[in-house]
Amino acid sequence: MVCLRARLQITSMKRREDLTILFASVALTLATVLAIALEAQLPAVTDTAGDTVMRRLLTAPFLQLPTSNSVRVVWFTEFEGQQHAVLYGRQPNAELTQQNRQRVPATTQLLTRLREDSDSNLPEVAPPELPTLRPVWRHEAEVTELQPGQRLPYQVESVTDEGAVVVSEVYSLAAAPAPETPLKILLTSDHQSKPMTAANLQKVEETIGAVDAVFMAGDLVNIPDRASEWFDDAAGAAFFPALQGRADYTLTTSGGTQRYRGGALLQRAPLFPAIGNHEVMGRFSTTVPLNDQFNDPVPRQAAAAAYANQPELFNPQADPAIRQRWIVDQSFNTNTYDELFTLPSAEVPGSDRPTSHFYATTFGDIRLVSLFVTNIWRRPAVEPDVRGRFQESLSALANPVAWGRGQHIFEPIREGSSQYQWLQSELTSAAFQQARYKIVMLHHPPHSLGDNIVPPFTDPVALYDRRPDGSLRAVRYEYPIRDDYIIRDLVPLLETAGVDLVLYGHSHLWNRFVSPTGMHFLETSNIGNTYGAFWKTDSRQVPPTEASDIFNGYQQAYYVAQGDPNGLSPIVPTIAPLIDEQGEPQPYLASSEITAFSILTTDTGTVSSYYFDTREPNSEVVKFDEFRLGRIS
Repeated sequence: MVCLRARLQITSMKRREDLTILFASVALTLATVLAIALEAQLPAVTDTAGDTVMRRLLTAPFLQLPTSNSVRVVWFTEFEGQQHAVLYGRQPNAELTQQNRQRVPATTQLLTRLREDSDSNLPEVAPPELPTLRPVWRHEAEVTELQPGQRLPYQVESVTDEGAVVVSEVYSLAAAPAPETPLKILLTSDHQSKPMTAANLQKVEETIGAVDAVFMAGDLVNIPDRASEWFDDAAGAAFFPALQGRADYTLTTSGGTQRYRGGALLQRAPLFPAIGNHEVMGRFSTTVPLNDQFNDPVPRQAAAAAYANQPELFNPQADPAIRQRWIVDQSFNTNTYDELFTLPSAEVPGSDRPTSHFYATTFGDIRLVSLFVTNIWRRPAVEPDVRGRFQESLSALANPVAWGRGQHIFEPIREGSSQYQWLQSELTSAAFQQARYKIVMLHHPPHSLGDNIVPPFTDPVALYDRRPDGSLRAVRYEYPIRDDYIIRDLVPLLETAGVDLVLYGHSHLWNRFVSPTGMHFLETSNIGNTYGAFWKTDSRQVPPTEASDIFNGYQQAYYVAQGDPNGLSPIVPTIAPLIDEQGEPQPYLASSEITAFSILTTDTGTVSSYYFDTREPNSEVVKFDEFRLGRIS
């Protein structure tokens, strides 16, 4: 049996171009290498010489970028292979045989940033000590000339380096649905391989059956550059397995232990994500653990200043592309997210390069607008050695390179920004205005009972507390509520445009709100665990308001400890709310044992939310809330 394992240990690399050169040389030798052990999709296959070859698909295929007459099929392997293709039938519900199938060759791309390190949870093998490149190839084929409303059988085929043929199971694909097509859309976010995620998605499939699309408001995994979190984390609930019914997660609760496989959803339903803070990696390193890299982004302008202040780097005549790569590597990036998915693109005002970081697409009766609205999460604590939301660590004051610079924003959404200008244009487009349902998806909450809505969504204002000799005593950050870009700039734009639903996540709970004009806000992120809801008795951690030597007695009354800081009252679930200890219905669901999901049914415009109590694995799923989209005239 040929079953080779390989790791590529990176010990020193000062430039991203070194990484590119390394990958080019490695690709020449990978034809005989199988990377780290995989989760099996198929039994071993036999090559033309009769020798058993352990080559498997790293994921089942999934669907991307449907149009009125086409759809993309994507899958991953840990071998480069000789050729890859999608095989599909021309007749709905027909058996996919040699005689009636069509073949579409796939393009193949080696992903450039997927790595493992000592914190990786790998199946069968010990993780490497330092961040180590893990070769994964992405394959994509576009199936065209599809007829509206027609669903066709398909499977994917990969030919290994040895000549063995590996095929997936048979699934079904379709182009984007036409208007008035009844659809069921899963509204979800914040999977992150959390404990209840596999159970949640399994209950989606068991309760709803096949869904027609997945709208995911960010935080797909925890560390975006860690390959195993996407494909084969040994705990059994990596991103793709959980959404493809191939997970194997053992959940232990106070009610006992139960294994969950997730839901087979993405093989037939396209995924439309938004970027959350967990899709963004911080400063790139070959020696720093991936967790620390993820937690170490800095604003672009800080990296640009660092570049200019290093004589060995700064050269006004240097290639601008090299300079920009360095700045991106030393600030933050979404490279892995960008390479994994094929999404609609937007033309950016003032740029000749389109982006998929924000986009709009029509899917049946829905016009979906996905925005890049998130910031880095920092700790709310204010102990002296915490690099957090409100301060720099005292021990790092003399080293500005180590500063976190508060909860800085990754992509501006303030009025006048490129994203804002694009959104203005989109909201006045015929495609948006004529849609039956207008949905805007982003990660950061406009309204919430959760923790992560504080402080206001704005650029941190640095305040420097100095001693009489000019040395720093503290660096703290304020977030003026008058400059909250979501509430000041974004929400009024959406209200005026007639948006029906704003979908978001981030705080790991379920709650919803309705504006005075009837625009609905839904946070449906109690998928795998919770960080609590702050309502009546429980309070968020906010900065102190009393005088102190470190914080110099500043007071921030707008750091609201309870309720929604932006003034809306939460809606109590309309069917079966949970009851608190005082016998009162709770206007939220925040639990690490009860998981929730939401479904939009387009023929009625109804959003239904369900919960499942994992402490009682044989219990029924409960529909606990329902509302219909529509604006108040």
